Amino acid sequence: MANYHVMKRSDGNWEDKKEHADRASSVYENQKEAITGAEQHAHNSGGGEVKIHRADNNQIREAYTIPPAKDPYPPRG
Repeated sequence: MANYHVMKRSDGNWEDKKEHADRASSVYENQKEAITGAEQHAHNSGGGEVKIHRADNNQIREAYTIPPAKDPYPPRG
């Protein structure tokens, strides 16, 4: 299980990066491709979280779990 972050790079491209990694897993031309890549990487590693960062200030704007990983904050009900 691995978590991946989708972030904008200083060169204008987007990357998906495994949590705590020094280098990007892959580099993409747009955010949509980077999100798809991060989801695929997380799925291939047995599930995990995908965290999408804002382009302007790099804050996390969205995070969700890719199965079969366990959601750290499951909904009540």
